[in-house]
Amino acid sequence: MPVDHITVTKNDGVSLVEFNDRKILDELSIRELGEQLREVADGPNVRVLLNFQNVEHLSSAALGMLITLDKLIKEQKGKLKLSNINQQILEVFKITRLNKLFEIHDSAAQALKSF
Repeated sequence: MPVDHITVTKNDGVSLVEFNDRKILDELSIRELGEQLREVADGPNVRVLLNFQNVEHLSSAALGMLITLDKLIKEQKGKLKLSNINQQILEVFKITRLNKLFEIHDSAAQALKSF
């Protein structure tokens, strides 16, 4: 039985995803996480907010999985936004220029308002 890596709550038509893992590093976790996120993102015009509040470390493979998720959501005319990313991880987003790909908000509340 795969571990639940995320907790999903619905908020005004937006799937609010919170990560249960502090570190998203190993391949198996990332694969399971990717599958769970794909389930959340499945469907037309889906609106997903990934809240990184609990996350301290993210591997490059995890970034790849996020890019794939973003592509899937855009293909279905949906929207993906990120919030509460800690400074260290945000630096990685800036270095890899992923801060240009993703819409990133300081807080989940702010991100929810922007949908």
